Amino acid sequence: MSEYLASIIIKSVAFVSFAVILLIFVFVFKEAIPQSTGDGTKVAQEELQSESYGDDISGAVDNTVTEVKTKHESEEGVQSIANLTGTEWQPVSLKPKFGLLPLFWGSFKVTLLGILMAFPLAVGAALYSITFAGRGFREILKPVIELLSGFPSVVIGFFALTTVASAVSSFFGVTYRLNAVVGGIALAITIVPIIFTVAEDALQSIPKHISEASLALGATKWQTAVFVILPAATPGIFAAFLLGFGRAFGETMIVLMATGNAATMSLNIFEPVRTLSATIGAEMAEVVFGDTHYSVLFLIGALLFVFTFSLNAIAEFWVRKRLLKKFQGSA
Repeated sequence: MSEYLASIIIKSVAFVSFAVILLIFVFVFKEAIPQSTGDGTKVAQEELQSESYGDDISGAVDNTVTEVKTKHESEEGVQSIANLTGTEWQPVSLKPKFGLLPLFWGSFKVTLLGILMAFPLAVGAALYSITFAGRGFREILKPVIELLSGFPSVVIGFFALTTVASAVSSFFGVTYRLNAVVGGIALAITIVPIIFTVAEDALQSIPKHISEASLALGATKWQTAVFVILPAATPGIFAAFLLGFGRAFGETMIVLMATGNAATMSLNIFEPVRTLSATIGAEMAEVVFGDTHYSVLFLIGALLFVFTFSLNAIAEFWVRKRLLKKFQGSA
C-alpha cells in the first residue's frame, strides 16, 4: 500500500509540474499575439473609468479613445516581418521599430564570449580534478568551484559592473566601460560551476580499465588524460557545453547590468550590446498592457523558449545519440 501511495504521489507531482510549465508556455504564446484595436480601446475606457472618482470624464474618455485609435492605426503592421527582422530597436517613438536582429546578435555575442572563456577553464579543471589532483585537494577544489553556483546573479552582475568593468577599461583602454567582454566575463563566472560539475561526472564515469590500459601501453598520465579519457567522455562534455550555453543565453540580471544595453550589431567585442532577456527585464515593467510593445516583449520570450527547446532537442535526440554511437563502437 505504501509503495502504491508513493507512486501515486510521484506521478501527481510530475503531472502538476508538467501542467504548470505547459500553462506558462501557453500564457506566453497567447500574450505574444497582437491585441486588436477594439481591445485597446476597451482597455483605455476601463482604465480611465477605474481611475475616476465620480467626476464626469466622458470628454476625457472620448479624447483618450481617439488617441488610442490613432495610436493603433499608426502602428498597423508594426509587427510585420519586415519590422521584426529590422536592425533597429526603438520601441518608443512616433514610428516604433521592433527589429529583433540586434537583440539576437547581442545575445549570441555575449553568450559566445562567455562560453569561450568558461568552457576550456571548466573542462580543464574537471580533467585536472579527476586525473591529477590528489584526493584531499579534490575534496576542497570541487566544493569551492560549485560554491559559485550559489551566488545570486545580481551579485555577480554588481561585481562585473564595479570591478570587472573598471579592470577591462583600464587594461584595454576601451571607449565604453560596459561592453560585451565585461558581460562575457560575468557570464563565464556564472556557468563555470555548471560545466565543471557535468564534465567531472562525465569524466568520472569512464571505466578505470581504459586509463589503466593506456598507462600499461606506455602512455604518460597527461597523454592518457588528453587523448584517451577526454575523447571517451565527449558525449557528457558536449552536454555540459549545451547546459552552459543555455544558461548563459537565458541570463537576465548579469547582462542587464554589465553589457551597456545598446542594441547594436557591431563585430567589435568592446562595444555595448543588448540581449533578448535583458530587453524583457528592462522594459516589461514600463509597457502598457495589451500594447504592441507589450506583445513584442512576450514574442521575445516565446522565441527564447523555442530556441532553447530546439537546441536541447537537437542536441539530445540527434547530436548526442550520434556521439554515443560513435564512441560506443556502434554503426
